[in-house]
Amino acid sequence: MILAVLGIGIYISISYFHISLWFVLLAGTLLGVVFGKVFCRWVCPMGLIMELMMSMSPDGKIRQMYQYHKVGCPIAWISGWLNRFSFFKIKLNSESCMNCGICDKKCYIVAMEPTKFSLYKPAMEKPGMSYTCSKCLECVAACPNGSLTYKI
Repeated sequence: MILAVLGIGIYISISYFHISLWFVLLAGTLLGVVFGKVFCRWVCPMGLIMELMMSMSPDGKIRQMYQYHKVGCPIAWISGWLNRFSFFKIKLNSESCMNCGICDKKCYIVAMEPTKFSLYKPAMEKPGMSYTCSKCLECVAACPNGSLTYKI
């Protein structure tokens, strides 16, 4: 619902108020510095369309399409690169983690590359630091004992 309101708001701002796409690019970049790649998931009108398509089918092709629709988007490039440097990050408290793997089951990045990424396995790359993570935060919401957080 939030994505729909924000996406429609951006569309109206661009079309009705004639806001330059440069301002949208600047806003997306600033969001990337602070939060990481949140623009694609929480603000972008194209992201809204892709989220709706993903919710219709759990098919792997839809998940891959979600990743590749951003190939031509400069905001996705910049904010994806900024995932490693953003102030807010998905963090694991390894002391309280039960190693249940529920977070990995909810993460679309782990689903696409299970041999490369894991939120709780120490030897693997963390999905939240990767270019493709759009901070959906389903992993944080799914953690049964709150071992995953999204904070500074």
